[in-house]
Amino acid sequence: MHAVQIQAVTGAFGFSGRYIARRLLDAGHQVITLTNSLYRPDPFGETIPAYPLCFDRSERLENFLANVSVLYNTYFVRFNYRGKVSFTYADAVRNSGVLFRAAKRAGVQRVVHISITNASEHSDLEYFRSKARIELLLMDSGLSYSILRPAVLFGDEGILINNIAWLLRRFPVFGVFGDGSYRLRPIYVDDLARLAVEKGKETENSVMDAVGPEIFTYRELVETIGRAIGKPRPIISIPPLIGFLASRVIGGVLHDRLVTRDEIEGLMADLLYVDSPPFGNTALSEWAVKNASWLGTGYFSEIARRLI
Repeated sequence: MHAVQIQAVTGAFGFSGRYIARRLLDAGHQVITLTNSLYRPDPFGETIPAYPLCFDRSERLENFLANVSVLYNTYFVRFNYRGKVSFTYADAVRNSGVLFRAAKRAGVQRVVHISITNASEHSDLEYFRSKARIELLLMDSGLSYSILRPAVLFGDEGILINNIAWLLRRFPVFGVFGDGSYRLRPIYVDDLARLAVEKGKETENSVMDAVGPEIFTYRELVETIGRAIGKPRPIISIPPLIGFLASRVIGGVLHDRLVTRDEIEGLMADLLYVDSPPFGNTALSEWAVKNASWLGTGYFSEIARRLI
């Protein structure tokens, strides 16, 4: 047993990691973060020491994780990107292995890892396949683990829901891929954080779907957001390829990736839906109404966040 127990969160200045870190602080824990975004605005007033995710220096990662009892891992990438700063799914898988091995050598007692619904190493989609490979690396690491599989996260900094609202505010119609009948199980990010902290206290290995109380088709999700912000729009069905190409044009103007092929195909394959009991009771439909004054008034860029 370590003399001083510390909780570590990857990406505590980001989205889900921020909520996990806040719950840990509120519970009285000492918290550190490992991050690729050392210069991102610190929401915790420098109360959380920040160290780099230096995957090329595993001995430094091991040192940073000394005296850490539980590691909460939110690290991944949404798409392959090559630019001034490059990141790929293959990098994320390799880097995660480095992180888990460093945690094992440092004596970390448990890892709570955020994955995705329907992760499968046999998936045709690189996103879901890479998520599954990281899960397997953790399972084979010898570390005690809990793997949480959310579908869509929503909250103040969430990209998907905000950017759907942004599109609804700016365009007279909204296009959905195909008929829009594929389903999603969104979960509020703080509900996920609460579950993560609860799982950090356990010792048994577990894999759990982490989904919210509401089930939407994609078309219903767009309609719900439109009503909440006072911008209900006609919804039209478009071929997935046309929708993807349109998203590339808009994304090019915004210097971002609005949506990826894996996200489109994953949505349409119902991979963001699971028939599992919900965790938490925060309803997206109610949250969107409460936050309608700001939701979608600005665009949230994935690439801009990554480059900070």
